[in-house]
Amino acid sequence: QVQLVESGGGLVLAGGSLRLSCAASGRTFSRYDMGWFRQAPGKERNFVAAISRSGGNTYYADSVKGRFTISRDNAKNTVYLQMNRLEPEDTAAYYCAAGLIDIGYGNLRKYNYWGQGTQVTVSS
Repeated sequence: QVQLVESGGGLVLAGGSLRLSCAASGRTFSRYDMGWFRQAPGKERNFVAAISRSGGNTYYADSVKGRFTISRDNAKNTVYLQMNRLEPEDTAAYYCAAGLIDIGYGNLRKYNYWGQGTQVTVSS
């Protein structure tokens, strides 16, 4: 069992930056691949970024490639999402998720554990 708690969301002007954190409970964090998803009001939950359990492989949605960076610190049981050059279209609730994934990091059904989410609002 893994419990996930996101933090770091907030209100930021377009062009600004935020860093989201997701702290995981338990001693098995390093066994899990981790992902970030986001969901805007009235829309589906969409893939943002993912990182393999070792941190050696990262994956991004095209819409955030070059602006967002996912990383993890297995010693701290934490995964991060550094978001730069934020745009109003990035406004959403951001969720981290954990799973054991070989392929399909962008598929939310592959993830077994989810956090409660943190709100990111980008104003123009």
